[in-house]
Amino acid sequence: MKPIIQSFHNKIQLGKRMPFLAKSFSIILLLASFSTLLLSQEEAVESNKDLRPVKNTFESIWLIDNQTAVVPIKGTFEFDMQHRFGVVKNGYDDFYGLYAPSNIRLGFDYVPIKNLQVGFGFSKERLLWDFNAKYALFKQARKGGFPFSVTYFVNAAIDTRDKANFHNTTTDRFSFFNQLMVARKVNRHFSIQVAGSVSHFNAVDAFINADRQIEGKMNNDHVAVSVLGRYKFTNVMGFIVNYTQPVTDHQTNNPNPNFSFGLEMTSSSHAFQVFVTNFKSLVPQYSNVFNGNDPGNGDFLIGFNITKMWNW
Repeated sequence: MKPIIQSFHNKIQLGKRMPFLAKSFSIILLLASFSTLLLSQEEAVESNKDLRPVKNTFESIWLIDNQTAVVPIKGTFEFDMQHRFGVVKNGYDDFYGLYAPSNIRLGFDYVPIKNLQVGFGFSKERLLWDFNAKYALFKQARKGGFPFSVTYFVNAAIDTRDKANFHNTTTDRFSFFNQLMVARKVNRHFSIQVAGSVSHFNAVDAFINADRQIEGKMNNDHVAVSVLGRYKFTNVMGFIVNYTQPVTDHQTNNPNPNFSFGLEMTSSSHAFQVFVTNFKSLVPQYSNVFNGNDPGNGDFLIGFNITKMWNW
């Protein structure tokens, strides 16, 4: 009995001599409990995140006259048919532009690797061949991640008409287009996108007087901004709208802004858009720099886009 009492006495004395051990042990237990609580809360927050990209910010790579921030999944092949009739204000003479001279583009696009789309197209206007690429820099997350989709688009076009149309038959044929798009799917009904673009032409129009002197000349570079949106009122149909505003002020031949609106009907692999617009061109740098149709004067025309996708 005495050794037990003595051992107990020694422990008490040890606790009296080193009270900091008990305090330190209590602090360690408290910090461990607090860290465990914080970790569990952080895990709960992480569990509420969904960093997968949102689906179907837009239903097509095109919305009326502009590319969208959408890059389809890897292995997607797409065929585009874009058509613009004549202006409607001539009335019955050409049946509101439907029988007027039209512009048509046939386009082909493929996604060889994740987030990268490449393609080309051929247009009736100026016999233009265009080659383009689009890369998704960031994609909007479904919950708790990046709030926007950011995509970069670049295009190069060559005018393949007869050499009699050019001063320099090689370099004058080329034009280029760069655009940065920022899009957000606000909810399952509404998506919006804003974009800034720069168009470049190796050769531009100039106004020459009777003395063969240049009195006004367009800039080789042209800046524009665009806003577009879609509101889905059913699972397969939505209202679409687009506006493009020129920013660059040229000495002559300033282009008009574009305003367009219409309807979009979709399926799992198709998108059909029918609309009213005042862009006649189908290659973006030509639309932005040489738009002579003034929406204020009623220079509108009917157009449609048809896209078909295959996944391989």
